[in-house]
Amino acid sequence: MKVNSQFVLWLVIMSILVGFLILLSPILTPFIVAALLAYLADPLVDKLETWKLSRTFSVTVVFISIFIFLTLCILFLIPLLENQTRKLITQMPLYIDWSLNVLGPYLKGLGVEPSILEGERLKNIISSNWKETGGFIRNAVQTISKSGTVVLSWIANLALIPVLTFYLLRDWDRLVAYIHDLLPRAIEPIVAQVASESDEMLGAFLRGQVLVMTALSIMYSAGLSAIGLDLALLIGTIAGLVSFVPYLGLIVGVALASIAVMFQTQDVMNVLWVFLIFGVAQVIEGTILTPLLVGERIGLHPVTVIFAVLAGGQLFGFFGVLMALPVAAVLAVIMRHLHASYKQSRMYRIQTDTDVKMAKS
Repeated sequence: MKVNSQFVLWLVIMSILVGFLILLSPILTPFIVAALLAYLADPLVDKLETWKLSRTFSVTVVFISIFIFLTLCILFLIPLLENQTRKLITQMPLYIDWSLNVLGPYLKGLGVEPSILEGERLKNIISSNWKETGGFIRNAVQTISKSGTVVLSWIANLALIPVLTFYLLRDWDRLVAYIHDLLPRAIEPIVAQVASESDEMLGAFLRGQVLVMTALSIMYSAGLSAIGLDLALLIGTIAGLVSFVPYLGLIVGVALASIAVMFQTQDVMNVLWVFLIFGVAQVIEGTILTPLLVGERIGLHPVTVIFAVLAGGQLFGFFGVLMALPVAAVLAVIMRHLHASYKQSRMYRIQTDTDVKMAKS
């Protein structure tokens, strides 16, 4: 009865916490972003502390480095990606015409009229959607500019992130120790073990895999730029970002780059350069980057990552996307412990004994 009462108490506490998270999710985004940045940067701070530097000085160095890097990305990378996206959209009608001219003879040979592809309609759809998107963006900007509350909210959230990141990073070890000290001693060992394994799993993905994704984006973009592809940065970035799923970045990148090279040069032989670039990058990733940055054990299964991100976004929006991977990591570790407990339970052993008796009979 005592165990059941404790279970009910913890269930009520967790339900209340989840309820508060749901109610406060609109204002929690800067806190979650700051916590993720602090979590990612804490090992760097700990490393600087081993060099006999103070915690505050180490945090300051890492903090400034992070936000200089993020600022440079915003100032240089995003405008370049936007320009390449605009160029892709404006050149899409030319690509469609070229594709129809190439496919036309083959379709006629199969007894199919090329008009069935409705090239003009496709171009009109792309053009109209681009105009509507541009109009939507302009309308959104105008709406935001007219709403002082929305503007102040965005500014406040953006200003909060660096402030919260600095303080969380400075006191990270102290906060972890404080939470550990609050745990009931009866459950402290199992909670500490689950937390340690969750940190290992989540850290392997967030810290290691993000570095691998960044490195692959740079290699893909540099290689495609070297062969003169106009959309090198856009395609390389997309391929690098989706590479958290094994081979997905390779498949997406090769497909997009091959199509872009075909459209731009109209020479099939240039596709071989695309295969060479992605092949070399994959060899470097498999033999150097992943073993060095991630290790032998990648944190979360790719299917788990995709489902967690989609489910978090569907349930809680952008806040859910930010929380998806940490929650998935913890749940994965808990499920592994539950599975191990079940394998050692009487229920499992009874079933196993029954199967053995049936097999002998």
